[in-house]
Amino acid sequence: MTEDTISQIATPRGAGGIGIVRVSGSEALSVACRVFRSAKGRDLREMAPYTACYGHVVRADGTVIDACILLYMRAPHSYTGEDTIELQCHGGSIVLRSVLLRTWEAGARPAQAGEFTKRAFLSGRLDLARAEGVMALIAAKSERAARAAQERIAGAFSHAIAAVRTRLLGSIARIEAGIDFPEDDVVEDMERDALRAEIAAAHEAVTRLMRGAKTGRALRDGLKTVIVGRPNVGKSSLLNALLGTERAIVTDVPGTTRDVIEEQMSVEGIPLRLLDTAGLRTSEDAVEQLGIARTEEHLLDAELILAVFDGAAARTAEDDALIARLKGCRAHIIVLCNKSDCAPVLTAEDFSALSARVLFVSARTGAGLDELRRAIADGAVQAEGDLDDGALPNKEREVEALGRAAAFLDEAMYTLAADMGTDFVSIDLRAAYEALGEILGETVDTDLIDRIFSEFCLGK
Repeated sequence: MTEDTISQIATPRGAGGIGIVRVSGSEALSVACRVFRSAKGRDLREMAPYTACYGHVVRADGTVIDACILLYMRAPHSYTGEDTIELQCHGGSIVLRSVLLRTWEAGARPAQAGEFTKRAFLSGRLDLARAEGVMALIAAKSERAARAAQERIAGAFSHAIAAVRTRLLGSIARIEAGIDFPEDDVVEDMERDALRAEIAAAHEAVTRLMRGAKTGRALRDGLKTVIVGRPNVGKSSLLNALLGTERAIVTDVPGTTRDVIEEQMSVEGIPLRLLDTAGLRTSEDAVEQLGIARTEEHLLDAELILAVFDGAAARTAEDDALIARLKGCRAHIIVLCNKSDCAPVLTAEDFSALSARVLFVSARTGAGLDELRRAIADGAVQAEGDLDDGALPNKEREVEALGRAAAFLDEAMYTLAADMGTDFVSIDLRAAYEALGEILGETVDTDLIDRIFSEFCLGK
């Protein structure tokens, strides 16, 4: 635990009804006594924890900076695990800055990015996986992402990791008991099949968590959704209709969209990175060619594709080329026959070559868009799995640690099968145990911890 007391503004910049300056550390109450005057002359040192007091933040000469409500939380039952004071003032940037500077004058030092949560981790209030859930919640772009982050903070991911580690620790203990006390013949009495089953179960649990990495990334960054089609089929109109705003320029001139337009949105609670791309066609225009090349690049790693066709016109050679191109895509595909407000020409049978759902929509009138949103939600589940699961890795370091743990477990299985000695199996199991411990912050070095929390926002 650190010895110094820190303070920082805990609310976003800009004007607001309320702004909070948070103070945490062993001297938090002493700092508060120097900067705060109760309206009724109350002595803060006699104040019961988890209560509020109305008064004023004052300068060293006693002049008032702002009216304030003070909240006091006593260690260890606070967010940081330390004595914590919150000064709830008016939300103006000038007044909050003045209050913050006053706390520094009174003995606190400026808190670094993520330092409050870092202290919560160091005090044992949160493990590292749960601490990173805090930032995931702040950065959540959808209700599902927020729900998954809340489940992570509650310990869904941590408990899954801890369960595997407990299983590994039990196997390690049984093996090492046989090494330490060979006269008891403990290992010989333990069926190798049972040990093999334990390792296999741990490996399956780790693999299952690794499979959730794409889903975790999708919740964090949004499902990469590419709108594709030949020029003038209504791709940009569809983007605007889904967003509910005129984000993309729409004209009757083919090739209006020259580059990829990217927007963030939520559909049925699912975060999307929605990309409106240049129309796929043969073009002599150098700028348009670059846009088409980028469209091709995005198709390679798209997770969901909205393939748009003009439903009021017969299929063209460019449409046929797009259908052929989509056959090689790994993404989930939804075919959209746009302009359903006009006399229909295309039918679902025109797209029988694709294993895709076909919908008839009108970007102009909005017809079919509700069904499209439901189809996107269904497609997201098919592409990424259960988006409501909080036991999902969403950081590269977590995925990497899970991968190393799986590799060590593979090695343990090989060692056991080769009858190379259970002491070597124990070494592999312990390595897997420690790799998983990195996710929880039990076996990581100080530099990594500092780097992780430096990515947090100031005041959290």
